[in-house]
Amino acid sequence: MARAAKPKPQKTLEQTLWEAADKLRGNQEPSEYKHVVLGLVFLKYVSDRFEERRKALEAELAAEGIKPERLPDFLEDRDEYTSHNVFWVPELARWGYIQSVAKQPEIGQQIDQAMDLIEKENPSLRGVLPRNYGRDGLDKRRLGELVDLIGSIGFTETDDHGADDVLGRVYEYFLGQFAGKETGKDAGAFYTPRSVVKTLVEMLEPYQGRVYDPAAGSGGMFVQSAEFVKAHGGKRTDISVYGQEFTDTTWKLAKMNLALRGIEADMGPRSADSFTDDLHPDLRADFVIANPPFNVSDWWDAKLEGDPRWQYGTPPQGNANFAWVQHFIHHLSPRGTAGFVLANGSLSSKSGGEGEIRRKLVEADLVDCIVAMPDKLFFNTGIPVSLWFVSKARHGNGHRERRGEVLFIDARKLGTMESRRLRVLTDDDIAKIAGTYHAWRNHDGGYEDVPGFAKAASLEEIAKHDFVLTPGRYVGAAEAEVDDEPIEEKIERLTKELFAEFDRGRGLEDEVRRRLEAMS
Repeated sequence: MARAAKPKPQKTLEQTLWEAADKLRGNQEPSEYKHVVLGLVFLKYVSDRFEERRKALEAELAAEGIKPERLPDFLEDRDEYTSHNVFWVPELARWGYIQSVAKQPEIGQQIDQAMDLIEKENPSLRGVLPRNYGRDGLDKRRLGELVDLIGSIGFTETDDHGADDVLGRVYEYFLGQFAGKETGKDAGAFYTPRSVVKTLVEMLEPYQGRVYDPAAGSGGMFVQSAEFVKAHGGKRTDISVYGQEFTDTTWKLAKMNLALRGIEADMGPRSADSFTDDLHPDLRADFVIANPPFNVSDWWDAKLEGDPRWQYGTPPQGNANFAWVQHFIHHLSPRGTAGFVLANGSLSSKSGGEGEIRRKLVEADLVDCIVAMPDKLFFNTGIPVSLWFVSKARHGNGHRERRGEVLFIDARKLGTMESRRLRVLTDDDIAKIAGTYHAWRNHDGGYEDVPGFAKAASLEEIAKHDFVLTPGRYVGAAEAEVDDEPIEEKIERLTKELFAEFDRGRGLEDEVRRRLEAMS
């Protein structure tokens, strides 16, 4: 009987899109290529939202008895769209038109024109959308094929997860794939892996208030924060979002990413350096959530000397890690908490006065929790990282019991390898880390130290370790499994098992000899 052929695994929507888009890549760098693809995804989405609103408006007008010949006047009323938080899309920028010219050699110029028209009509997108689709180096046949493929996705068609989820999945999948193809530090500059972001958000729990990320990348921290609020029954408007990004193309990507998801965000009027050109100088946030670039050596500017942010010591000019930490603290409200990613060197380094700054932060009772993360979480670097949580909320009534303590969590053994190069934290892993933190923070949450995983250490104990904050120093070794078998019985059992293996080996040897003799 013939064996039934194995069914081929179905490709996901994201994989299908990626494979088609990947054909376009040719000799282009991912840093350029991603703007081509994500720009088209953006164009399709805003067009779909526009058409969805148009159909709803048509139904409303018909119900009101508006005569068909008068419909076009109402359907082209800009306010009927913008009042429903829908971008106004001019006729030559609508996907139907773009699709109709997809096979023409001028498709690149048509897309550039569409981007121009949308920006002119929607001030919040001015200077944000990608251009240069008409350039010579872009294969127009493949660009047309990509338009056809993206045209097959209905971003606003209701499915089990809702329209935003379809868009979010595609967008995030693409960002992750691009990060995997970036070289050097570029990948981390615009994309923080989802499981890292989710761990930060689940620990911070930004239900309500002002959320700030001064190293915003493509806006992933804000997206996950908004998803968290929504998942817990809140509205996206329960949080106010403030961000800043240094790289201009990444700032534009963040503006697009947030606009696509309907997240109102103040990203400042332009890209800018958070240290020398702080776009939100008066902001005091309830939550700071960030993945700043690791170990930046060329951040210093002479005008930063004596900056009021350096309350705990001037950071070394050769490393920006503790400049970021103090920037975060400076922007926290009196009840605020910050969660951020730092390279592990920041836990123990003493160069350039970093050890002194760290000591002052601990003595000021600002350090809440340190989580040592597993390796291979990032696309572009194998550098081991830790999550830091610093909090001014420790000094309020809700946190009084945990003064004078720091929670250390060693999560290095968690995570699952998704590929040879990349590890991800599962939802269960994230729940274990976040649950431990919340149990400790709530004081009556049933927290207990877990050898090898979690330890609440006093400031005195930390001082004995010279204010080094590496979790492995504090959590100790995991307890061995309890073994109640008496030693004499164990030796007797293992001896019998060993002799039995000897007997089995001799039996196998005799059998092999017999068969070899039979063959000779």
